[in-house]
Amino acid sequence: MSLPTPCLRHLTTSNYEHIYEPAEDSFLFLDALEKEAEFLKELRPDMCLEVGSGSGVVSTFIAQLLGNNTYYLCTDINPLAADTTQQTGQQNHVSLNAVVTDLTASLTRLTTQVDVLLFNPPYVVTPSEEVGSRGIEASYAGGKDGREVTDRFFPCVPRLLSPSGVFYLIAIKENKQDEIETLMRSYGLTMEVVITRRSGPEHLSVLKFTRRKL
Repeated sequence: MSLPTPCLRHLTTSNYEHIYEPAEDSFLFLDALEKEAEFLKELRPDMCLEVGSGSGVVSTFIAQLLGNNTYYLCTDINPLAADTTQQTGQQNHVSLNAVVTDLTASLTRLTTQVDVLLFNPPYVVTPSEEVGSRGIEASYAGGKDGREVTDRFFPCVPRLLSPSGVFYLIAIKENKQDEIETLMRSYGLTMEVVITRRSGPEHLSVLKFTRRKL
């Protein structure tokens, strides 16, 4: 049975002037997580971490999917987004814990503690000068190849993931997914494509990374 999209009625047009409004990439992420529901439930995660949570719709959805035995931690560089994430959780009767930080910079104690890691990054190809904002631009500006933010984050992934942990990432064709796969393989992680969809000019995919079995 399909889970409903989390309720976002508490958000208005003025909110979306400052935080990313859920769009096709967000809904693709929800579809991917629903497709992965059996795998995720069998994983029985203790800790779920979403980087760049924005409106909180993705973390709220996975919290509704997995239940309250998991601790849901969210980060965003935009303080308004962190506040909105918490509000979205409350609106949908799930407990989300939002932290204002650049990626996971302040979460130094999470080494090998994250069972489910989620990231819908700023993946749009933009001039490098647009990268680094703490406002709405932070939600989409990806710089060269749309990879300047994710390339900073990728080395953190193997440090954060638990031995059985999984990392889900949104990417577009311009992000050079073959390069991402090669890079992550060097960290001992195997990539598979969970779901792909074309939305206007964008060819969106949700990528899944797990530790290679020896």
